[in-house]
Amino acid sequence: MDTQERHGAVEVPPARTAKEAVTAASAPRGGPEVPRQPLWVEEPAARRRMPDPVRRAAVRAVIITSLTLIQAMVAFLASLTGSWLAFPMVLSSVGSTVVATWSVLDVWVTRQVWNQRNGVVSVPSSSARRLRRERRRARRAARTAERDAARIRRRDAGRLSRA
Repeated sequence: MDTQERHGAVEVPPARTAKEAVTAASAPRGGPEVPRQPLWVEEPAARRRMPDPVRRAAVRAVIITSLTLIQAMVAFLASLTGSWLAFPMVLSSVGSTVVATWSVLDVWVTRQVWNQRNGVVSVPSSSARRLRRERRRARRAARTAERDAARIRRRDAGRLSRA
């Protein structure tokens, strides 16, 4: 026997609107109970997941960029206070800015390389599609040649000589 059976609750379908749910929740204890709604509802993703190499490059770029922004802020504050640390921090911030720019470009290049190697279905001039087409043609030609060779062998197998 579970709790609902002990309290004599009757199964009630879930409320249709938020207003009905609030009304049902504020009902007295003996009234109908509404089962709790889940915290969130799983919905299918609107876009496909990024490929692993691209995602890795993007995470790396975000981390490097955030560290660069923190470093630039520390350099700015050190400059305002006139600390001896200001000059080295400004120099390293300039270097970090170059590295951050490079990492963001790395995301773009990695994405382009991934799309070119693995193909993009929506792009008709995709080089990957062309490669697949060439491979398919080569496989067909190999199968045809194999079939023709087998056919010739079968034709000659029944005869001892051509005379």
